[in-house]
Amino acid sequence: MVQLLSIFGFDPAKHNVKTEMLAGLTTFLTMSYILAVNPLILSAAGMEKGAVFTATVVAAVIATLTMAIYAKMPFALASGMGLNAFFAYTLVISMGYTWQQALAAVLFEGIAFIILTVFKVREAIVNCIPLDLRYSISVGIGMFIAFIGLKNGGIIVASDATMTSLGPWNAASLVAIGGILLGAVLLAEKVRGALFYTILTMTVIGVPFGVTQIPESFSIVSLPTSLESIAFQFDFSRFLAFDVDYLIVVLTLLFMDLFDTIGTLIGASTGAKMVDDQGRVPNLNKALMADAVGTTVGAICGTSTVTTYVESTTGIMEGGRTGLTSFTVAMLFLVALFFSPVFLIIPSAATTSALFLVGVMMMRPVLMIDFVHFRTGMPCFITMMMMPFTASISEGIVLGMLSYIVVKVCTGEGKQLSLMMYVLGVLFLLKYIAPLFNSIN
Repeated sequence: MVQLLSIFGFDPAKHNVKTEMLAGLTTFLTMSYILAVNPLILSAAGMEKGAVFTATVVAAVIATLTMAIYAKMPFALASGMGLNAFFAYTLVISMGYTWQQALAAVLFEGIAFIILTVFKVREAIVNCIPLDLRYSISVGIGMFIAFIGLKNGGIIVASDATMTSLGPWNAASLVAIGGILLGAVLLAEKVRGALFYTILTMTVIGVPFGVTQIPESFSIVSLPTSLESIAFQFDFSRFLAFDVDYLIVVLTLLFMDLFDTIGTLIGASTGAKMVDDQGRVPNLNKALMADAVGTTVGAICGTSTVTTYVESTTGIMEGGRTGLTSFTVAMLFLVALFFSPVFLIIPSAATTSALFLVGVMMMRPVLMIDFVHFRTGMPCFITMMMMPFTASISEGIVLGMLSYIVVKVCTGEGKQLSLMMYVLGVLFLLKYIAPLFNSIN
């Protein structure tokens, strides 16, 4: 048994099977919403909803298994939020590409990721990020996912006057608030599995109040829909015609996924002290390869870009440290393929507590950021604040790194920056300048 678990990087002297599996279950519960949301978003692009559900599960299983066995890390992967909206609403609905052409763009992105990872370009990008910025990435992600949790629970709502405001006191928001308080008490008492027990408790409590909705025609088991209508449905015509706009789309997908993944890996690993003395993430290149494989497989199956999920932090904070955690997530996704009605009744209000409390935990690295010196304090602050304000981990990283470069250069400390930092700075500038020129023309 011990030898079998070793393929996940599990060491019985350091790790506990129950802890790893409970961490996997917690991660799965906090990210299982993608099983309902992704088919809904991609169906807006004209794709069959049932087939997209199957593709979402299959891609998540393969990508997360790769993470578990190859990288041996406790991160889970699935079709990325934001990336799926970009696929459906920007590429297809706004820009006029067919979903087959959009899937081809995702395929090219995945292949490019694999090539960059083989030559360790992605790892070089990660390692060039200064330590203070890495800490700020962790804190920023914490603030971002806490905000997502509050929004999902209806505690914070949109406002025309103030952009956001306190939501109404209703059953859903009360369940969410109750979950935060219950989870905080259990964590304070050091109850192992606190986040999972909180999610389970609030799901049950939500039943009589209509927050947890159980359909009348509730069926526990359902057979998966065939992938035939969306798998391998690529249209390469735009690529073969050397459409410049199309190539920009591929690069945009590449950068969005790259920095979302980098942010999650650095932020979660730093927050859980899974880094070495130099702040480097172990098995980083292998983790990045799992992400690249996931995106490629996802495109083949018929779903949008697969990425490493920030919700993995919930399981990591529960004690998950090895590939056994991600293996557990993969197996639960596989189960969900046949028992989707059961998993989809968990309301977002019940998962608010996990996202919010993990956000609190991820604030810890803020103590290690040098805010005394403005050269580091300001870029770190930008990194942290722009993640929740732009609803994008990648935008926070890009803007933080750009401001870091500008301040260092303008204060005579440009020589401290690596060549890779300058290369990234130029690419980031092009990212923002190119649309400006397009609008002028």
